[in-house]
Amino acid sequence: MTDPTDTRDTGPRAGTPLWAFLAGITVIGFTALVVAMLRLDTSELVEVARTPLFWVLAVLVVLGELRPVMVSSAAAVGGTYPSTMFTFAVLLHFGLPVAVLMQGVAVAMNGVVTRKSWHRVMFNIAQSTLALTAAGVVLGTFGIVPSPAVPWVPGGGNLLAIGLAGIAYFATRATLVCSAVALHERRSLTRVLKATVGPQSLVYAGLLGLAPLVVVVMNHSPGLVPLFVAPLAAVYFTATLSMRRDHQAMHDELTGLPNRKLLIVSTEEALAEARQDERVGLFLLDLDRFKEVNDTMGHPVGDRLLQMVAHRLTHSVRPGDVVARLGGDEFAVLLPSIRDTHAAREVAARLRAALTEPVRLEGMTFDVDGSVGIALYPDHAPDFELLLQRADVAMYLAKEGRTGVELYQPDKDRNSPERLSLLGDLRRAIDNRELRLHYQPKVSLGTGAVQGVEALLRWRHPAHGPIPPSDFVPLAEQSYLMRQLTAYVIDEALEQAARWWHTGLRVQISVNISARDLLDSALPERLEVGLAKYGLPPAAIQLEVTERILTGDQAYTQETIKALATLGVPLAIDDFGTGYSSLIRLQRLAVSEVKIDASFVRRIAESEDDERIVRSIVDLVRSLGLRSVAEGVESDEVAIRLADMGCDVGQGWLFCEPMPAADAAAWLRDHVEAVPKVGFGYAPEVTRTA
Repeated sequence: MTDPTDTRDTGPRAGTPLWAFLAGITVIGFTALVVAMLRLDTSELVEVARTPLFWVLAVLVVLGELRPVMVSSAAAVGGTYPSTMFTFAVLLHFGLPVAVLMQGVAVAMNGVVTRKSWHRVMFNIAQSTLALTAAGVVLGTFGIVPSPAVPWVPGGGNLLAIGLAGIAYFATRATLVCSAVALHERRSLTRVLKATVGPQSLVYAGLLGLAPLVVVVMNHSPGLVPLFVAPLAAVYFTATLSMRRDHQAMHDELTGLPNRKLLIVSTEEALAEARQDERVGLFLLDLDRFKEVNDTMGHPVGDRLLQMVAHRLTHSVRPGDVVARLGGDEFAVLLPSIRDTHAAREVAARLRAALTEPVRLEGMTFDVDGSVGIALYPDHAPDFELLLQRADVAMYLAKEGRTGVELYQPDKDRNSPERLSLLGDLRRAIDNRELRLHYQPKVSLGTGAVQGVEALLRWRHPAHGPIPPSDFVPLAEQSYLMRQLTAYVIDEALEQAARWWHTGLRVQISVNISARDLLDSALPERLEVGLAKYGLPPAAIQLEVTERILTGDQAYTQETIKALATLGVPLAIDDFGTGYSSLIRLQRLAVSEVKIDASFVRRIAESEDDERIVRSIVDLVRSLGLRSVAEGVESDEVAIRLADMGCDVGQGWLFCEPMPAADAAAWLRDHVEAVPKVGFGYAPEVTRTA
């Protein structure tokens, strides 16, 4: 039942509130320890040390300090040690100096056996010394000052003194330990006390209540003292079994991390105690390509990998943050207190950085990575369920966009009521063929000849009017509608191409498809059937896919790309320059055209950096034997600069805006032949039309 999130052995940074608190209590506690030792008569200690009773008590104190009695809420403070009963009995019988001496030795031995850090051992000696000192002071006010030379045995009239001394002991330990935990985990002291004091007080009441009986038995017959081990053992094993059941119910069996139940409890506590100037963060993290490890190496290796991931995650977050496993390769991270979105992104980046360290298992090295979605309270959701749902939305955005980390964005949430309603309207629009294609020409920068048109999807909603493609196309990409939408666009484009080609306008139509469409092995067959249906050659249509295909794993799309090449349908790379493309992959793909993103093209007249970028892309494309197309050409100056660079084709408002099919047909009949150049500027009939 080791808690993998326990980071208490990590030393606090100098100057922090936790460091100041631990240092202060340690100094005060050891001062009290020294004062107690100075009050101890060495000869009296030597004399009592010759008795068997002293060593029986010493052994029981040491053994009782090795394993704590744990209750369900005691994990944060470390549980209650059975040694409390015997140490308090020593305090009552032999006095404060002997009690703090035995307790200090027992705590030090516990630190050696359990390999606790030195600062924890020093603090534990100090806080237990202060607790015994507080109890001793209370006894002193009642005139009870035991010593090795004059042992004290309580009677029935001393119950009030013993009770108050026990309360002082418990209150001191609880306050000091809970304060350290609160500072370590950056939680409020009130929250820690509420979570632990109730159950802990019951255990302490039992142990401290038995201490006077131990003293009475010691005075009557010291040989009977070890019999108290039996009820202690019963309490210990009962509490252990209860704790194990609670732990199993609230933790993941494989990794030992909190499960969904404990995550819910922790999140609700954090939300209840969040201050107005604070946010609560909930991250959802999903491992990339974990299924490949499971399928290739087997589940035992996959389980060991998950355990290593759990260890890395828990040691990459701050104390008090909660790392939970929700199932499979999905983890959640709760940040009970986070400053802002920037700080949340920093934590997420740290988590991903911890994952990317190579893992070696079964003689093989694995590269692990993950996608993280972030949702914040109160910015994105008011409760746990909605936070988790929106973190899930952000995580899938990170996975689809291959960005690694994404913050929840309402406009990209396909689960919002507005977007679900829009998705239903889009499905009906496809079924009723309400979507329309507009066409924007692509013009040769060298001759002015029309090199083709790009089909751009338009949707006029019956209630909301025109819906931008940037609103409904990503919605389709995230849903079951993408394949249906792509099929609709391809069919519309082929039908329009057939009308033009069979009337002499042999203009190639470019259609945008998503990288996800290339996962559809039925795409080449659909194109082949459509081309045959309308009597068109493969060159009548061109598919444009964004540059993201070059950054992804092409193993899944390679067969579709090969089938398209075999069919003879050309492929173009759209929005080139906005990603992190591999030039080797670009060279290997069956690509005929590369379109330079408009964000660079528009600024080449004002920005030297953008001009250099565009020039480099044009040179690269030419060296690969491909055609370069500049998007977003809106002025003669930009067109002239592009032509000087050697760019082949331009597309933009300088030549023509996207037009409905009928207007595009009329425009094409007027411009399908090459237009003579005037100087370098284009003839009036080629300039932008309103």
